[in-house]
Amino acid sequence: MADAMTGAATRPTAMRSGRPPMFRFAGTYLVLILGAAVAIVPFLYTVSVSLMNLTEANGGAWLPSTPQWRNYIQAWNQANFSLYFWNSVRIAAITVAGEIVFCTLAAYAFARMEFWGKNLLFSLLLATLMLPEAIIWVPNFITVSWLGRVGPIPWINNWPALTIPFMASAFSIFLLRQFFMQVPNDLWDSAQIDGAGHLRYLLRVIIPLSKAALMTLVLFSFIGAWNALAWPILVTTTPDWRPITYGFFAFIDEAGAQFHLQMAGSVITMTPVIILYFFTQKTFIEGIATSGLKG
Repeated sequence: MADAMTGAATRPTAMRSGRPPMFRFAGTYLVLILGAAVAIVPFLYTVSVSLMNLTEANGGAWLPSTPQWRNYIQAWNQANFSLYFWNSVRIAAITVAGEIVFCTLAAYAFARMEFWGKNLLFSLLLATLMLPEAIIWVPNFITVSWLGRVGPIPWINNWPALTIPFMASAFSIFLLRQFFMQVPNDLWDSAQIDGAGHLRYLLRVIIPLSKAALMTLVLFSFIGAWNALAWPILVTTTPDWRPITYGFFAFIDEAGAQFHLQMAGSVITMTPVIILYFFTQKTFIEGIATSGLKG
């Protein structure tokens, strides 16, 4: 009798209440489903309209009667996306490469090295995350304008103004620092016994163990560089280095009432980010879960 009572007391709450576990979390599932719908439905509608003809797009239809794949070709040619797409690829590649180098070095210094004022500097760095982006546009513009006048190459209307100011992201440094701090100190002791210094330890031990965090940095950095619009407009006056976001922004005015072509241009603009996310989804989730950012 005692064993039976003990067994009954240790049964899961769901079994004692007679409700399957899925009903216990019905509210949670409902909220998640609604959130997913809010995120997915606009995207699916955009893709659907991009495949419609002009009559269907302006008539408020939800699905195309016959997919019009030529809309993408027409939008690509009319908006001159070939130039803007290539500009965005170059800007994103330079920004991501620079951010990996500088943010990795800064994060390692904050995580694994001891120096005077480290905590104060890191606190000031985190404080910059609370500043609205528009506040730093004016000082950044003054800086890049001055550096372009005294340096060997111009910065305005060139890649330095579009990339260098974003190679030291406070969020990326914080993300990598949180991950680096989780690496056991025993590995550093072993590396010192083998004669390794900080740079060798970073390259041979820390970076190979931090692939998930680095891929998360790559994803965030690429999205930020690809989606930038206000800053590129501020520091460029010619199409030579303007990104695809500017091309799409200008195409919206040019397309006028051709709503289906506007949506086709929108799909073209967002496709690289979606493709990159699908390739890095598993690593991205792992990096968030192991870097101290999960709630």
